[in-house]
Amino acid sequence: MGKRTNTARWNGQRWRIDVQKDGVRKSFYSSKQGRTGQREANAKADHWLDTGTPPQGQRIEDLFSLWFASLEETTGAGNCANIASRWRVWVLPSIGHKRITALTEQDMQNIVNKAYAAGRSKKTLMLLCADLRAFCKYCRLCRYAAIVPESLHVPAGARFKGKRVLQPADLLKLFNCSDTLCRGKRVRDDYINAYRFQVLTGIRPGELVGLQWANIRGRAVNICRAVNVRGEITQGKNENAVRSFVLSDMAKRVLDDQRRYTGKEESVFCIAREKNYYRHWKAYCAANGLTPCSLYELRHTFVSVVKTLPAGAVKSLVGHSEDMDTFGVYSHELTGEAESTAKAVNGVFLRLLHS
Repeated sequence: MGKRTNTARWNGQRWRIDVQKDGVRKSFYSSKQGRTGQREANAKADHWLDTGTPPQGQRIEDLFSLWFASLEETTGAGNCANIASRWRVWVLPSIGHKRITALTEQDMQNIVNKAYAAGRSKKTLMLLCADLRAFCKYCRLCRYAAIVPESLHVPAGARFKGKRVLQPADLLKLFNCSDTLCRGKRVRDDYINAYRFQVLTGIRPGELVGLQWANIRGRAVNICRAVNVRGEITQGKNENAVRSFVLSDMAKRVLDDQRRYTGKEESVFCIAREKNYYRHWKAYCAANGLTPCSLYELRHTFVSVVKTLPAGAVKSLVGHSEDMDTFGVYSHELTGEAESTAKAVNGVFLRLLHS
């Protein structure tokens, strides 16, 4: 507890007390007459000496600016843009005007609940919760407030946004047709090996754009860089993104074929921007009748195909942490799997009943 060696004094209009802490001097006041006002001014000073924060606290919109400035120094522009968007839409309109000392955990839960009621995906709600927890942690470290949102949660009814994946018929086309349409004529797609490599390895689009021949030694691939949608070179989405894995035979053949085209270049697939890559992918899908899906959903396709493998092995391939629900989030049903499961269940009961 901070030590106060003086007491508030009446100046004819209000009580005032001046205190100093760590070289910072502050004054606190009370306009109430009598000893009640003196005690109130003293209590404000004691609170600041104990916690380092004024009793009323700063407004959340002002603290957000300080927190966001610290994020810009330590994280990528893409991540900052996403956080700014979520706060602009969901957080600041609800609590931006409040003082940090008046903020409650229910205030934050109300924001998440409102986004849930508006139909936002489970992932968006999880990110909102993560934003609010990180903001509160920043406020605690800076001694603006001591709030710990330990009960903040995503509503139980929230669901991940539905994803599309390439079905077996689509995969047959992908690995047997290398052509696309260009001005009404069928020509070889310059990025055909990039599409196939993504499906065969599950790497993220930005990791594929950033992949260089120097990152490949024989059958071993080292993922240590990525290029985001803004063209910025990063070290990957998170600490788990930096990883190494051994190529399957099919993935190795795809890279061997690609080396004949770009082996003299630094980049493996020579993709300048992810936006351009996605445009080519959409054109390829339309030209060959594939299920329309995003580049990131090619990663979902990979996990859906290999979901019978041990979870730990798949996590290391795609760069997920141990607590990430890889199969729950990324795995989706492929055509014919439900029928195969039904037959397998039938077989189990037949063996049991005839034993």
